[in-house]
Amino acid sequence: MHRVALAVTDGMLAYELSVALEIFGSDLSHVVDPWYDFTLCGPAPVRVGRFLVAPDHGLDGLARADTVIVPGWADTDLAPPAELVDAVRAAHRSGARVASLCTGAFVLGAAGLLDGRRSTTHWAHTRELARRHPATTVDPDVLYVDNGDVLTSAGKAAAMDLCLHLVRLDHGAAGANRIARRLVTPPHRDGGQAQFIATPLPAPDNHPLAELLPWVLERLDRALTVEDLARRAGMSSRHLARHFKRITGTTPLRWLHTQRIRHAQELLETTGATVDAIAEATGMGTATTLRRHFQRSVGVAPDAYRRTFRG
Repeated sequence: MHRVALAVTDGMLAYELSVALEIFGSDLSHVVDPWYDFTLCGPAPVRVGRFLVAPDHGLDGLARADTVIVPGWADTDLAPPAELVDAVRAAHRSGARVASLCTGAFVLGAAGLLDGRRSTTHWAHTRELARRHPATTVDPDVLYVDNGDVLTSAGKAAAMDLCLHLVRLDHGAAGANRIARRLVTPPHRDGGQAQFIATPLPAPDNHPLAELLPWVLERLDRALTVEDLARRAGMSSRHLARHFKRITGTTPLRWLHTQRIRHAQELLETTGATVDAIAEATGMGTATTLRRHFQRSVGVAPDAYRRTFRG
């Protein structure tokens, strides 16, 4: 039987922990046979929110697993516990496949498992993950990343997606679909599908783009160029690009394109407007152009996205 070990320490996120427990810690041999041999590993007892969890083995038990799952924890300002980092590193060296859920990616990063690999985490923590671990390429716009022996997921619902992805790898699509039906959850959301998030503006302050960014957002239906933005901001295009990189982390055109896509998402979620009307309202011009860019950026077609949020 494939051995799955779930690593637990104080302060871990209850939802991500419960997702892994529900899928791998339940006896589902009546659904998929053979199922997993599951072990909960950690110091005893472990406090998760208001609850105490009693592990089956210490963290050294991770080294005997075929798959190790590391949930996230709430306080990412703190470095991951050294004993957890060491145990995860040792498990990987022993041949284990290691998967993190949400901010569990910080443990994998501290263990050096993300070096030279793509990774992701909850969108609110992707910049911090990239800052702490510059040797990894952090992708903020995907649900999960599969590097074979190292996997990372975004937050909350994406943790379920990654766990079902692991089941699919081990037991095939039919097995994963049966488990998904039991959990009343969609059986497959591809890892490359974008996290359904809103991209916030930088906090209002005295930065050089404080007046420009809201001005642009009120004119997303217009054909704006970098020169238009530079002229409005009263600076050269090169100077504008430098400010955009520092404040938003990207180029003016990419930021503008992202805002158009986000506005399209909002209109799909909250209105019954046609795709043609949304294309015009977001400056995409035609429905064909919107569908092409939306599919490329979000990972699903506009109509499918609307069904996700409006049924």
